[in-house]
Amino acid sequence: MTAPARILLADDHALVRGGVRLILDAEPDLTVVAEAADGAEAVALARTTDVDLAILDIAMPRQTGLQAARELARLRPGLRILMLTMYDNEQYFFEALRVGAGGYVLKSVADRDLVEACRAVLRDEPFIYPGAETALIRSWLDRARQGDPLPARPITEREEEILKLVAEGHTSKEIGDLLVISAKTVERHRANLLQKLGLRDRLELTRYAIRVGLIEP
Repeated sequence: MTAPARILLADDHALVRGGVRLILDAEPDLTVVAEAADGAEAVALARTTDVDLAILDIAMPRQTGLQAARELARLRPGLRILMLTMYDNEQYFFEALRVGAGGYVLKSVADRDLVEACRAVLRDEPFIYPGAETALIRSWLDRARQGDPLPARPITEREEEILKLVAEGHTSKEIGDLLVISAKTVERHRANLLQKLGLRDRLELTRYAIRVGLIEP
């Protein structure tokens, strides 16, 4: 018999992780070998644990699933990535593709779609939750036909990291310590964020971070 695929599961809600693990461990060809409560922990575990597939929640503290996926794609190019999310959102879908995810599953139907999605991604086949397939593929094809690029990312990866930490309430010094940069550099990035996004203060940055799924309300 072929050994089951080894899965890294990252979600900041222990109850969600427990439910997903029950679904996956019930299958003979899938097994969860590592769990993480945020994206940074998922990346750290992927460095030391032999896994075939990472299932990442999009909205997690410290580092989102999308941020973790970008890092994992650089760190472990052969690792398959599947996004698990509550967000039925075209922006997240395209960003998930951009960072290297092979599938996108809604938490609300995980009991129905997750096992099939895991198997598809492990076979190197894309998986999109059925309700979104037609609209998303049509949008993608329309863009390609017209020669339009994918929706642009308004901010850089570093700015996104800082935006998330600002929205979580960290001071410039704390952010500098976490990212190993100076507090002055953090302040400069924060000023750039306000200018780029047309926002006025930390409160508006926090609202924006919630709207784009970097943090949960």
